[in-house]
Amino acid sequence: MSKLRLSMACWNYDRTRALVEERVPIDGIDLTYINIPVEETFFRMIRHREFDIAEMSLSSYTLSMFRDPKPFVAIPVFPSRYFRHSCIYINRNSGIREPKDLIGKRVGNPEYQLTACVWIRGILSDEYKVPVSSVTYLRGGEETPGRTEKQTVTLPPEIHLENIADDKTLSKMLETGEIDAIYSPRTPSCVAQGKETVGRLFEDYAAVEREYYKRTKIFPIMHTVVIRREVYEKYPWVAQSLYKAFVLAQREVYEDLYETAALKFMLPWLIRHAEETRDLMGKDFWPYGVEANMHGLNTFLRYSYEQGLAKRLLTPQELFVPESLEAFKI
Repeated sequence: MSKLRLSMACWNYDRTRALVEERVPIDGIDLTYINIPVEETFFRMIRHREFDIAEMSLSSYTLSMFRDPKPFVAIPVFPSRYFRHSCIYINRNSGIREPKDLIGKRVGNPEYQLTACVWIRGILSDEYKVPVSSVTYLRGGEETPGRTEKQTVTLPPEIHLENIADDKTLSKMLETGEIDAIYSPRTPSCVAQGKETVGRLFEDYAAVEREYYKRTKIFPIMHTVVIRREVYEKYPWVAQSLYKAFVLAQREVYEDLYETAALKFMLPWLIRHAEETRDLMGKDFWPYGVEANMHGLNTFLRYSYEQGLAKRLLTPQELFVPESLEAFKI
């Protein structure tokens, strides 16, 4: 019996490699896995819907829920998660020594709606009393001039968002002091190159992020997996087939992290790092599914609404196909 041939754009993660290498079968699906960077995947899927399935920015997917008709559905698989305290970069001459010093400053965001930026602004507001409206946001390309939002963003008047000049980049502006800080998922080249004028707001970010997790139990979700709505409506069984396969692919990696006969990843103290992560965050520290991620998803959706992106406060259950909200039992 022939299988349904579908395309999927997703980066080459350890947790999806079993799908790339076709070691985990997907019930009823013959998958063409297109391994491209996340920025390209998001742009091509949001603008042109080029793929049947794709990794997707959680923020971009949330915004798509307000389009008519809604272009995508999602399954509760999260290929990317990241603590983002490390992603606040400052010009050292800007007078920023602690989070509250960001108030009144000019801060670059490659796109206002980026998931990482939503988390950063929300954490700064919740944890450090830096209101979202207390900063002027400068939007544009981090390394390449001319970047724009992938989706139209309409913000309330109290949020100040400006575009940088078409011939400028945020990284260079941070280095020269034209802006005071950048919130970005990618390290600006001026920071990566060790320029003296720039650095991180939280230099010991790992300690700050561990403390944040201990208090909140949130490991921020960055990306989910979406299916073009017309594919799902024609073949609704595709959602569960994909979810099962992603879970099995991830399970391999959990096991590999504790393999002592030979290290499968190029980290000399991998086993110790895995043990410390397990001790802090539990055995399933990168959970899929809605129930295990309810608190983190509710927090993100609140941030999206508070920051003028989501037009109403969504619930986690609204984001994902109904089949993913329950499972069979034997």
